[in-house]
Amino acid sequence: MLSNPEVHIKQTEVLSDNWYTLRKITFDIRQPNGEWSTQSREAYDRGNGAVILLYSREKQAVVLTRQFRMPTYLNGNASGMLIEACAGLLDQDNAEDCIRRETEEETGYRVRNVTKVLEAYMSPGSVTEILYFFVAEYAEELRVHAGGGVEHEQESIEVLELPFTEALQMVQTGAIKDAKTMLLLQYAQLNNLLG
Repeated sequence: MLSNPEVHIKQTEVLSDNWYTLRKITFDIRQPNGEWSTQSREAYDRGNGAVILLYSREKQAVVLTRQFRMPTYLNGNASGMLIEACAGLLDQDNAEDCIRRETEEETGYRVRNVTKVLEAYMSPGSVTEILYFFVAEYAEELRVHAGGGVEHEQESIEVLELPFTEALQMVQTGAIKDAKTMLLLQYAQLNNLLG
């Protein structure tokens, strides 16, 4: 799988495998001038994930979630609460199966048709994860329960239904600071999903 002849991995050391895996990789890399240099980087492997924006043309609204995120709390988010699009790790699923499962668990909607719109590395300097982005229309008849997450995973997720224009404004004011959510809201705006 690793096939770049300009990079030779010399050593991989596991620094932590408590929740996910943090590795320190020492490698040689050929510089543009042809010389080789030895470098060391840490890479956090939490697996790949999927995210979805639920939208309603009829209501001109989107469904987002709000939950506590410790890393944001440690980095200045006073409450630690973050508004974001529904997302989750793939685990053993493919991206589409994952996002259908996460959508039902977190929001309570059992969506029928999901559309993959892009995939991206969200923090390539330190995290291995590729995130698969989806959109899907929701309607009240697709709601099978109140949402909120899975108890055994200690999830406590608030489901928010917001007017699309308000969600876009929340990006401008900084009330929404989650990158994956911003990307999906801008995708919806640029592609007139609610137009």
